Parts: sequence; structure tokens; C-alpha cells
Amino acid sequence: MEQYIEGNKAAWEEAFENRDASWGADIPERIRTEEYPFFNEETKSVLKNLHTEGAVIGQFCCNNGRELLSLVKSGRAKKGVGFDIAENQVAFANEKAEELRLPCTFEAVNIYDIDDRYREQFDIVLITIGVLCWFRDLNRFFAVAAKCMKPGASIVINEQHPCTNMLAAEGEELFDPEHRTACPYSYFVHEWTSNEGMYYMTQKRYRSKTFTDYTHPLSEIISGMCSNGIVVTGLQEFDRDISGGFGALDHSGFPLSMIIQGRKTER
Repeated sequence: MEQYIEGNKAAWEEAFENRDASWGADIPERIRTEEYPFFNEETKSVLKNLHTEGAVIGQFCCNNGRELLSLVKSGRAKKGVGFDIAENQVAFANEKAEELRLPCTFEAVNIYDIDDRYREQFDIVLITIGVLCWFRDLNRFFAVAAKCMKPGASIVINEQHPCTNMLAAEGEELFDPEHRTACPYSYFVHEWTSNEGMYYMTQKRYRSKTFTDYTHPLSEIISGMCSNGIVVTGLQEFDRDISGGFGALDHSGFPLSMIIQGRKTER
């Protein structure tokens, strides 16, 4: 396992160990009582238009499992398989699947290392906010995704828009509250490191183990898909934040989030 991935594994497991009591507490009730909980309206619309009933669905970097559990239940899928590097999060997700009696399993694995047991297993692959940044090589990432997809399978990516990589977030040295759409950073690939923890999960500030992530332009995402036999079938861009970092810019005309759809080519 590459050193930066080993470091991220340790940092994510530390964050989950220190999670706030509220993190994940609403999963069982919301999944039992709501339709497609934990998805924004735009993504719900896309998912409802896919043939999910009876499908086998895979999710890469599934976190605590809530989105996959939601989709399998609401979409009446046959099975869901989630992958995440953090062993404690995977254990938590498996507990919730058992509690909800849903046909989902979760595996602790580095995405790059998913083996041939999952070759051509999935009808749908799901990728949500905050996944692509954890991988230095997106071509390698999409090669794994394509391997796991059946011919003709669909992929749905709901992510932060790459243009937000140019923005400074509140609390950063280059952040200017009078010029929130100023772009002090390069749009193109660069590496970030942080020891500031995962506030959204822990609801506290702490000196964490090192997180390492990478920014990727849209061209690198699209090229990674196309180079591995995934045809882009849809692209939607929104001026609404889904990252939790740029909500003050909602509906200001700056691209903040996106949905990319694709299909693996038939043999």
C-alpha cells in the first residue's frame, strides 16, 4: 500500500474513533421511513431514472454505508457492496446492514487493490462527494471501477466541482471574506496535506494524523473514465455546495457541484 494511502487509512480510522455521537445515529430511522435519504434532490432524480430494481450496486469509498443502504432499500436492489479503507467504518456499516436486514456487505480495502472477485459484478457503480480527491492516479482508479462494472453498466458520480479547488475556504490563510470567489489556487493537479481532522464527523477540532488528498481538473476525471471504456452519458453542473465548505456561494453563479453519468461500453 502506498504511503499516502496508509496515512489516510490511519487518519480516517482515528476520525471515526472520535466521531460525534450523532454521526450515523439517524441511519436506521431515516432509511426505514424516507425515500432515498442522504441523497440531494438532483442525485435522487438521476438514481430514480436508473434500473435499480434487482440490480447489484457497488459503492467506492462508502464511508459509514448510509448512501448504499439508502439506494439498495429505496431502489429495491438485489445486493449492494461497499468498499472503504477504514476498517472501523466498514464494521459499523455492516452492523447497520444487519440491523436493517438489507442485502448489503461492506469490505475494508484500498480501492486500488479490489481483486478479481468483483470483476464484472456491478450493474451500477456509485461515487459520491469527497471520493476522487483521495486518489493520486484517477486513471488507475477508473480502471478498477471499469473492471468491476458489467458491460453496459452505469456509473453515477456526484462530486464537488473541480472549480472549487481554486477557492480558499474559510479558515485558510488565503481566504478573503470580501472576495469569496477569488481563486488563489491553481485549477490543475496539486497535493494537499492536513492535520486538522474531520470536523463534519467529529464536531470538534483536534490535531489529527495526516490526511493527504489531490485536486483533479475535470479533464482528468473525464479522461480517466474514457480511457477505461466508460462513455460519458451525462454531465450536470450546479451552483450549490455539497461539500460543506462553500455554502455562502450557493446560487451565486459559481460552479460548486456536479453529477457525471457514464456507461461501460459493451464488448
